[in-house]
Amino acid sequence: MRPAGIVGIILIVIGIIGFAYGGFGWTTEKKDAQLGPLEIRHTEGHGISFPPVLSGICLVGGIVLVAIGSRKA
Repeated sequence: MRPAGIVGIILIVIGIIGFAYGGFGWTTEKKDAQLGPLEIRHTEGHGISFPPVLSGICLVGGIVLVAIGSRKA
C-alpha cells in the first residue's frame, strides 16, 4: 500500500474516534499542603476536545487519500 493510503487509514481512524468520544480527558492529583500526618490534596481535570467538524474533515480527507493511494499509476 502506498503512503497516501496508510495516512488515509490513520485519518479515518482518528475521525471515527473523534465522532465516538468527542475528545479525551485525564485527571491529575496534586498535593497542596502537608502538616504532619494531615495532607490536603485536590484533583484537576484536563482534556482535549475534538470538534465534530474536525472529525468530519479527518474522515473525508482519509477517504480521499485511501482512494488516491489505491489507484494504479
